[in-house]
Amino acid sequence: MISEGMFDPVHYAKVRLPVLQAETLPNWCYTSEAFYRREVERMFKRNWNFVGREDELPKPGDYVALDMFGEGVIILRDKSGRLRAFANTCRHRGTKLLQGRGQCPAIVCPYHSWTFALSGELVAAAGMERTEGFDKARYGLIPIRLETWEGFVFLNFDDKASSLRDYLGNLPDYLASHSLADMVCVRRREYDLACNWKIYLENAMEEYHTPTVHKLSIGAQVMVREDSAGAWNGLYMPTEQTIALLAEDLGSAFPHIPTLDAKAARGMYFVVIYPMTFFAFTQDCLWWLQQYPQGAARTKVVIGSCFPRATTARPDFAERVEKYYRRWDKSLPEDNAISELQQAGLSSSFSKPGRLSFHEPVVHDIANWVLDRVLEERATGGAA
Repeated sequence: MISEGMFDPVHYAKVRLPVLQAETLPNWCYTSEAFYRREVERMFKRNWNFVGREDELPKPGDYVALDMFGEGVIILRDKSGRLRAFANTCRHRGTKLLQGRGQCPAIVCPYHSWTFALSGELVAAAGMERTEGFDKARYGLIPIRLETWEGFVFLNFDDKASSLRDYLGNLPDYLASHSLADMVCVRRREYDLACNWKIYLENAMEEYHTPTVHKLSIGAQVMVREDSAGAWNGLYMPTEQTIALLAEDLGSAFPHIPTLDAKAARGMYFVVIYPMTFFAFTQDCLWWLQQYPQGAARTKVVIGSCFPRATTARPDFAERVEKYYRRWDKSLPEDNAISELQQAGLSSSFSKPGRLSFHEPVVHDIANWVLDRVLEERATGGAA
């Protein structure tokens, strides 16, 4: 594996060629901790990262604590109903404040009981009465940028980055007929995988693998590349029926979203919102695959499943949604297994770049989007 001059553009000249002339990324892009650290500093921390849905934290005091690229983050709903994000570190001696998901009227440090309001202010610090010049107003929680789009929540660690709306470009218009603000997240599942985050995202955005990897579940798929402007990329799959069910369960399909335009009603969209999240928007539901990198060769993947609010209110929802879960619980482990096999192969000292099929244009796009942000020729982030 190369280490000297790893970020010199000369090593990636063939990746930069048009897709049917190009090579894949060198193996060190998937195995090197140095390459991963550059991704964190120049890409993940400078761009908008999807973290979940607003409806997952419906009440004041609801919170979730996340680990993002080594940074602890708290997302919560304050007493006024506003969603906020803070660094998960006490302003006294740095202790992690919250873990997991839960509900709290205030944030109390488990070490010395410093107490913070849900809006971030330090409201109690018993024992600090004799500390000279101590001002509670200077020691509130450190805020992190949080913006939303149609109920989707995004974070950005860079205060100078453009707005989320600018980042997304024409994606909101592209998906307008899906009535996304009306969606409800009904389930999350997590997988801890021994693979690089890019492997999983690339796999999600190409249909080349489906006849082989998914031959016992969803089978072959045919997709058409869509035009995108902004930090996203999309594929369209013509289909008259939802693909969120296995073939034998199509009789249990929920009604289509009534607001869909003609194209959306006759197919579905696969979308990557850079840098790390895949979304599938079908006629009756949506799901996402979040990649939370844990290092160069390890990734936590979260699948979230959403349905229209009216669908979740149906008396038969609990029974019929199990058929959707069955589809995801069959196909996702197939993707998980092949991603770990690819990581194992890329870790070989004999691994060399390969060539790309016409089925893999977005794999090529993902590689070049990453290179635009990590190589020496360009050190800044932001929307494409």
